[in-house]
Amino acid sequence: MNVFIKSIIFLIIFSILHFGYDLTHWSFLKPFCGVDESVFQHLKMAFWAYFFSSIIEYFVLKKKSGFWYSRLLSTIILPWFIFLIWYLVPAFFGKLTSSTIDLIWAIFTSYASAVIAGIFEKNLEKTSLDLSFKIVIFTLFIISAILYILFTFKLPWIDLFVNPEILRK
Repeated sequence: MNVFIKSIIFLIIFSILHFGYDLTHWSFLKPFCGVDESVFQHLKMAFWAYFFSSIIEYFVLKKKSGFWYSRLLSTIILPWFIFLIWYLVPAFFGKLTSSTIDLIWAIFTSYASAVIAGIFEKNLEKTSLDLSFKIVIFTLFIISAILYILFTFKLPWIDLFVNPEILRK
């Protein structure tokens, strides 16, 4: 599937996951949908949206060889692409004051990250992976899925940007 088309599919699924729980309040959607506006919830939605996009891509392409490990690895790292790109604005410009610009930046960040993941996986797909690397990819995918699900219901004790020394006082 074309990287740009898959990225649009990703954005559509991401949007569905972003608003799915808020609109329905169906409990079974919580592990996949955003339940608040935290960075974690957005990374979780990106993880699942890209995985679901890859499932769609699989059925469209009917491709077997080299497909899943490259897609699983892309699914694992896509949230971190989003993290890296998203935080460029706060790093250089501080907090955005316009909701419109913030939304445009969010959409651009998500789309660009999906394009990068697509390029990454298309190149990885051409490579022969040994069993140990496949085991690492599969294990990291399972760990990621477990953490995204568990932390939906019980957040860890510390936020990503909080200084732990402040919490001890």
